[in-house]
Amino acid sequence: MQEFGPLLARPHADTLHFSGSIKHLKELRIQHRGRPFRVFFAFDPQRQAVLLCGGDKTGDKRFYQRLLPIAAMEFSHYLATQR
Repeated sequence: MQEFGPLLARPHADTLHFSGSIKHLKELRIQHRGRPFRVFFAFDPQRQAVLLCGGDKTGDKRFYQRLLPIAAMEFSHYLATQR
């Protein structure tokens, strides 16, 4: 992420589509011991990556439903503290 910034693409990162307040929400796609971990992030107006939330999505069919609203809330809070 440090080297490629917003251009980091699959298989290392992917864009998420969420109807909330984040337009360019992304996820880091990490495999550890065969388990899929995801870390949601977005870039602030200064193009700094902000890690929002994440976890192990093994067997969790509602992973994105649960974590997308949390990521949106965290990013909104982050932006509010930067003003």
